[in-house]
Amino acid sequence: MNMSAGQTTPESNGRQEPGAGTPSPGLAGGADSTAPYSNAPSYSPDTPAAGTATAPTSGPAQRQVTRTGVIWAAVVAALVLLILLIIFILQNQEQALVKFLGLEGSVPLGMALFIASVTGGVLVAAAGGARILQLRASAHRARVRQRR
Repeated sequence: MNMSAGQTTPESNGRQEPGAGTPSPGLAGGADSTAPYSNAPSYSPDTPAAGTATAPTSGPAQRQVTRTGVIWAAVVAALVLLILLIIFILQNQEQALVKFLGLEGSVPLGMALFIASVTGGVLVAAAGGARILQLRASAHRARVRQRR
């Protein structure tokens, strides 16, 4: 069994293992002043020591990122943004005079800014979609030429 300085086992009834009082060369706090934390061990508890065989552990399985988890996180982030947007619109209720292509109207300032940002997003999405379609068509033509 690999024991660090000062560790005890249940069988030892609180007694330290022989040689446990002497610091190991792998522990920080000695002459190695480049360690970020002077009292932290320089080894990883999950990494086996060199030359030792690793036995399968019965601990909990490592978490995996799933599409459902990513979607859930995106929905939570979107809800937080929507709450912040609602607060912004409610705090900016002053009427603003808006003129566009000969049309004129009075709209709450928060709503006018929201409409402007959504319009900008739609324009960016349209330009991005057009570029994606252009790249797909180019890739399709290259595949067709390659088959000939």
